[in-house]
Amino acid sequence: MPTNQHQGADTDAETVLETVHTIMHLYRARQFRALRDGPHDVTHMESKVLGFFARRPGANQSDLMVHSGRDKAQLARLVRGLRDKGLLEARADEGDRRSTRLQLTEAGQALYASLHAAGAELSREALAGMSEGECRQLAQLLEKVRVNLDADE
Repeated sequence: MPTNQHQGADTDAETVLETVHTIMHLYRARQFRALRDGPHDVTHMESKVLGFFARRPGANQSDLMVHSGRDKAQLARLVRGLRDKGLLEARADEGDRRSTRLQLTEAGQALYASLHAAGAELSREALAGMSEGECRQLAQLLEKVRVNLDADE
């Protein structure tokens, strides 16, 4: 009998994580569609880079590399593309002239604000019908899952 109980728990765990995967797939698909169909000429990864520098003005490309886990060449292309579009600007580091600090331009800030607002609206749609307490409980439960997975890293 204990074996069946264990198998049931494994099946439940698989179902939960499959559901999380499906939800994230649907969420990302809606994000991609909004980017593709929207007025902004940015890719998903470019929007992520904009978000990084919006939250960390003055960070450098190495900071982005550590945060994202992406390779240096890919990030260099993304940053160069955003600079070419006038969304990101570079300034020499006051303490180390060899280092470049990056921040959003005024146009980059406006675009990020628009993308952030669209993301917030999508989040509200995704959680429609859930109470504040249910949202808090869901966040706590998902945090436990994240901690469990992160513990092996």
